[in-house]
Amino acid sequence: MESIKLIEIAAVVLALMIAIIGHEIMHGYVAYRYGDDTAKHMGRLSINPFVHVDLVGTIIVPAVLFLSNAPFMFGWAKPVPIYMPSVIRNGGYKAAIAVSLAGIAYNFTLAILASVVLSQLGDISEVNSYVEYFWVYFLVQSMIYNVVLGIFNLYPIPPLDGSHALSYLGRIFGWNALVRFYESTERYGMIILIVCIATPLSSYFFMPIRVVLSWFY
Repeated sequence: MESIKLIEIAAVVLALMIAIIGHEIMHGYVAYRYGDDTAKHMGRLSINPFVHVDLVGTIIVPAVLFLSNAPFMFGWAKPVPIYMPSVIRNGGYKAAIAVSLAGIAYNFTLAILASVVLSQLGDISEVNSYVEYFWVYFLVQSMIYNVVLGIFNLYPIPPLDGSHALSYLGRIFGWNALVRFYESTERYGMIILIVCIATPLSSYFFMPIRVVLSWFY
């Protein structure tokens, strides 16, 4: 039993780190494609996990959620530095939207790949070795975490990616009221998120995640 638990912890750590670190790297990579080399010069396009680890978001929060048998896992890495004026200058607001949604696209892509691989494995309830168990458990957790991160970041609440994308979309279409709304509420974003997560509103907040996961399963 102890061996199984260690395997599960290792698979969870690997799946979560690939999901959250890759999410941040993709923001920086797409920004780099549009002429912003800030992340590259700071060494933040590296796959070395140590340059992306956030003590709270990458280690403490996931560990607490896992050890407390929380119904979901969540975490974050250090945000990749992006100089958005450079991106906008080279590619316009559409480029800014692409940068904002790059991490979400990465998460959904990984979730789909994990789901496809799992669908080809047949009956995953029967595994013959610890190695097989590790990879099956890793694929399942990877599918779950990437769906959670992808949908969570789609919410149009500052500072989540969805809010940035919607704000830039507002600039494209001249929705000045929407742009002003985000500029005025940005400072309250974390408070709104905490209310959504830590109150009975969470059952509605996480409903889209449960629905999408049911599709994947």
